[in-house]
Amino acid sequence: MGDLAEKGFENHCKKLSSAFQGVLSWKWDSRLETVLAEFGTGKKDDIRAILERSLPMAWDSSNINKGPDIVQTVTGHLGGLWPGQQLFSSDPEGEALIFCAWWPWGDGKTISIRIAPFYLSLSGPDKAEKIQLLKGCFGI
Repeated sequence: MGDLAEKGFENHCKKLSSAFQGVLSWKWDSRLETVLAEFGTGKKDDIRAILERSLPMAWDSSNINKGPDIVQTVTGHLGGLWPGQQLFSSDPEGEALIFCAWWPWGDGKTISIRIAPFYLSLSGPDKAEKIQLLKGCFGI
C-alpha cells in the first residue's frame, strides 16, 4: 500500500473500521485531523492485535529515529513519540501511508488511538476529500 491509491485507501479504511466495529466508538480529532477512540487498558491486547494485522509496521521511541522519512514526518506532525507511545503504519514506502498513534494516558487506565492517512504532498481540496472519506469509513 505504498502509494495509497484512491481505492486502496478507501478499502484499507473500511477494513480497519470493520475490524473495530462493536469494539470502539469513534469521534473526530480536529486538532490532528484523525479519527479518535479511547478505551480502557483491559482492551489493549485485543486492540493491539487488530492494529498489528492491519498496520504491520510498529515504531516507538527506541526505533523511530531509524524510520523512513514519511514516518519521521508523521511523528513530527504528532509532536514526537514518548516512551510508551507507539506509531503503527502501513507500508512506509512511497508518498503516503495510513498510521495509528497509540497513546497511553498518564492515569494508567486509558489509551487513545488516532488513525489517519498521511501524504507527503497533497493539495487542500484533495486533503479535504481524504478527510471526508476517512470520516465516512469510521461513521463520523
